[in-house]
Amino acid sequence: MSEGEFHSEERSPYTIRLETFEGPLDLLLHLIQKNEMDIFNIPIALITEQYLEYLKWMKTLDLDVAGEYLLMASTLLHIKSRMLLPQPSVEEEEEGEDPRVELVRRLLEYQKYKAAATELVKRPMLDRDVFIRLASTEEGLPEEEKIEANLFDLIDALRKALSRVTEESFHEVVLDRLSVEDKVQEILLLLQKEKRSLPFHLLFPEQASRRVIVITFLAILELVKTKWIRVFQAAPFETIRISPT
Repeated sequence: MSEGEFHSEERSPYTIRLETFEGPLDLLLHLIQKNEMDIFNIPIALITEQYLEYLKWMKTLDLDVAGEYLLMASTLLHIKSRMLLPQPSVEEEEEGEDPRVELVRRLLEYQKYKAAATELVKRPMLDRDVFIRLASTEEGLPEEEKIEANLFDLIDALRKALSRVTEESFHEVVLDRLSVEDKVQEILLLLQKEKRSLPFHLLFPEQASRRVIVITFLAILELVKTKWIRVFQAAPFETIRISPT
C-alpha cells in the first residue's frame, strides 16, 4: 500500500475547514522556498507535479479544498502545456511572452503583501496583544517561537511520519475505536502535563499504525483551527513544535 492509498481505510467522518491557511499562492511559495527555486525561473513541470501531489494529500485528509486551489492547478497545467509547445522563431519569441510571467507577478505581489501583513501582526494592538503579563509555560524556549508553521509544513511532517510505518502494521487488527475527539483530549492532557512545547514528531510513535497517525494529524488540525494550540518552527523547514496557546 502506498502513502496515497491509506485514505480508503482511514476516512475521517467529517471535513476540516482551515481558514488560517492562505490558499494556492501560499502553497506555491512554500514549494518554491522548500526547493530553493528561483522565483523568476520556476521549473513549471516540477512545481506543477508537487502542487498536484499536495492537493491529493489535502483531499485524502478531507481538508476543504476551495475552488481557487483547483483553478490554480488548471493554470499550472495550462502554463506547462504552453511551455511544451515547439519553441518559436527568434522574431516570434521577441513578440511573445514567457507564459510564467503573470504567475511570477502574482507571486511577487502576494509575497509583498504577506510580508507586510506579518509585520503588522507583530505590532501590539489594544485588546488583542496588550494585557497584564502572566506566567508563561514557554519562558524557557523564547528563541524557538519565531515562525508559525503552515498547513503545508504539517503535511510534510505527516508524510515523514507515515514513511516510518512498518509493513507489518498494515495487518494489525484494531479493536479500539479511537476518534479524533479522543485524540484531541489526549494531546491537550499531554501538553498540560509537560507544561512546555513538544516536538511534533513525538506525537507519532514509530510503532503507531497508519490509522492512529492520520487520526492524530486530524486532531492537531482541529486544535489549530480552534486555536487551542499553535505550531511553530525555529526556522523555515526546521523541526515543528506545538504548544498550548
